[in-house]
Amino acid sequence: MTNQHIQSNRAVHKSAVWMVIIGIIFIAANLRAPLTSVGPIVGFIRDDLHISNTLAWMITTLPLLSFALFSQIVPKLARKFGVEMMILMSIIFLTLGIILRSLSGVAALYIGTAVLGLAISISNVLLPSLIKQEFPTRIGLMTGVYSISMNLLAAIASGLSVPIAIGLGIGWQGGLGIWGILSFISILFWLPQIKHLNKETAAVRNKVVDSQVNLWSSPLAWQVTLFMGLQSMVFYILIAWLPEILQQQGISSDQSGWLLSVMQLALLPFTFIVPIIAGRMKSQRSLVIIMSALLLAGTLGLIYGSAKLIVCWIIMIGIGGGCAFSLSMMFFGLRTENGRQAAELSGMAQSVGYLLAAIGPTLFGYLHDVTNSWTIPLFILAGASLLLFVFGLGAARDRYVSTSK
Repeated sequence: MTNQHIQSNRAVHKSAVWMVIIGIIFIAANLRAPLTSVGPIVGFIRDDLHISNTLAWMITTLPLLSFALFSQIVPKLARKFGVEMMILMSIIFLTLGIILRSLSGVAALYIGTAVLGLAISISNVLLPSLIKQEFPTRIGLMTGVYSISMNLLAAIASGLSVPIAIGLGIGWQGGLGIWGILSFISILFWLPQIKHLNKETAAVRNKVVDSQVNLWSSPLAWQVTLFMGLQSMVFYILIAWLPEILQQQGISSDQSGWLLSVMQLALLPFTFIVPIIAGRMKSQRSLVIIMSALLLAGTLGLIYGSAKLIVCWIIMIGIGGGCAFSLSMMFFGLRTENGRQAAELSGMAQSVGYLLAAIGPTLFGYLHDVTNSWTIPLFILAGASLLLFVFGLGAARDRYVSTSK
C-alpha cells in the first residue's frame, strides 16, 4: 500500500471519528432540552387546557417514569438491533413525540410526552455504552463532551421557553415544538454513520456476546446504581422545589428563579472537567469526597447559613451536583469491561435512578406539607448527600462489575 493510500485511509478514518463525535454532541443535546423546556411554561399549558395542577405536574413526571420503566429493556433491544440503530430510532421517535406533544389537546400532550420519554430513555442508556465502545481510551473526554452538551442545552431550553412561547407569539405549542427542529437535525447527522458503525462494531459485539454478568447480584453494580439514583433524585428535587424553599426564606420569586439558574450554570463547567479528571484516575474516591462535602455544606447552608451567603450555598450545591452527575456517567464506562456491560449497567442504574427521580420530588413536597416547613425535607437532602458519599466510595474503587465480590 502506497503512502498516499495510507494517508487517504487515515483521513477517511479521522473524518468518520469526527462525524461520530458530532453525532454524539447533537444527540446529547436532545436528552434534556425537551424536558426542561416544559417547566417554565407549564402554567400556560394548565390554563389553556384547563387541567389540574396534578395533571400539569405529570407532564414533567411522565418522562421520568418512562425512563425508569423502559431503561432495563434497552440493552436487550440493543443486542438484537445494534446500538447505533437503536439510537437512530430513539431520535426519530423523539422528533415524532415532540411534534405530537405540541398538537392541541390533552390526549396528544400526554401521548407525545410518553413517546418522547421512551425515546430519550434509549439514548440515555446507550450513549455511555457507545462512548465505551468507540472511545475506550477517551472515556473521560467524551463523557465530558456528552455531559456538557446535554446540560448546556437543558439550561438554554429552560431560559428560552417563555421568550419563544410569548415573545414570538407562538404559544406553548410552539415553545415545546421548536425543539423538534434540533432532534430532526440530529437524525440527519446520525444517518450517514449507521452503515460505517455497524461494520466497525459487529466484531466487538461478537467478541463479548458470551461475557454475560448478572449485574443484579453484583455489589459494585448496586453501588453505581444507588449513586446514580440518589444524585438524580437530589437534582430533580432541587429543580422542582428550590425556588419555593428560597421564597419561604424571604427571597422574591424573581430572585429565587434567578438563583435556580445560578445553580444550573454552576454545574456546567464541572460536567466537562470532572469526567476528564476522573478518567485519568484509577480510583475516583477523592472526587466523591469533594462532591459530597460540597452538597452537604450547601444544604446545611440553606438550613442554618446566613441569607447573605445564599449565592455561595447555591453555587456549592450546583458544583456538587455537577460532580455527582458526571461521576455517575463515568462509572458506567469505568466499572465495565466492554460496551455491552456498559449498556447493561447503564440500563440497571437508570431504571432505578429515574424511579427515585420521579418519586423524590413528590415525597419531598409531601414532607413539607406534613411538617409545614422545609427544614425536615432539607435534612433528608443532607442525608442523601451522606449516602452519596457512602455509595460513591464503593463505586469509585478500581474494579469491574464482572470481577467484584
